Amino acid sequence: MLNLIKELSQAYGPSGREEEVRSLIRGELQGKVEDVYTDSLGNLVAVREGKGKRIMVAAHMDEIGLIVTHVDDEGFLRFSSIGGLLPTSVMGRRFLLPGGIRATVGVEKPEDLKDLSFKKMYLDIGAKDKKEALKEVGIGHMAVFESSFAAAGSRFSGKAMDDRIGCAVLLKALEEVQTHNEIYFVFTVQEEVGLRGARTSAYRLNPEIGLAVDVTRSGDTPEAHKMAVGLGKGPAVKVKDTSMIAHPRVKERMMTVAEKEGIPYQLEVLERGGTDAGGIHMTREGIPSGVMSIPCRYIHTAAEMVDAGDVDYARRFLVALLEDSWE
Repeated sequence: MLNLIKELSQAYGPSGREEEVRSLIRGELQGKVEDVYTDSLGNLVAVREGKGKRIMVAAHMDEIGLIVTHVDDEGFLRFSSIGGLLPTSVMGRRFLLPGGIRATVGVEKPEDLKDLSFKKMYLDIGAKDKKEALKEVGIGHMAVFESSFAAAGSRFSGKAMDDRIGCAVLLKALEEVQTHNEIYFVFTVQEEVGLRGARTSAYRLNPEIGLAVDVTRSGDTPEAHKMAVGLGKGPAVKVKDTSMIAHPRVKERMMTVAEKEGIPYQLEVLERGGTDAGGIHMTREGIPSGVMSIPCRYIHTAAEMVDAGDVDYARRFLVALLEDSWE
């Protein structure tokens, strides 16, 4: 699984440009499900046929990034964010643009560091002037963190763990699951900019139960905001975030299954943030939905960190949930 996580994490895939990630996942799906297709928005859907409950399980392919909004006469690129990025997370970092172009984030004046904002920052690709810059990049080009993947002890660190780690869990779970339920494994697009892919795919599939697999914040670092989630304590069962309140029946079923299988779990109340389940549960007349979350430190940075044990328990947990009768 380590090589799969590394490959997915390192792939280029900002919101709306998930092609590379989708291609990798499609390759992993060959011969493992009854049907695989890409819908109109770009969601990748893998179908495991059955006569039981129709269950949609979603993990998003896209990652946060930057988008070029202007190229000045000196060849520097102004930008805006794609998804929830803080200026402090990008300052001094190197980013990757299409075509392998690399850029460094700079700030106009040192004193701007005291009140940092994207308006005072720029991308430097090493161009001498605007004409040279425009040979390499254009308005609307998207950039993602350039950072190496690292495995140290029981921890994995790199960019886009949010939510390539969820994609990896889905891929490994579908290899193992044996169920009479009809399962739709959906690798969604544009989650970071409004849960968009989840909404459209859920409308088409009209499942009876919706599940999202995503990361969540942890409260186990020095002086962290108090939150009852930490690395190495098992996946979390979502109670609430800003996009949804988990359906009581789904949440309780998830807890029952975890206890039956001897899988350690945590309960999660996320004060800021959401997942694909926020889009799924509001589709059509409403779809009972829940979330299995993988604890993650340093979310929306170049070095998001997860625990290998949590990831493996998440795989086992998802298999057990998909094999459950849900009666």
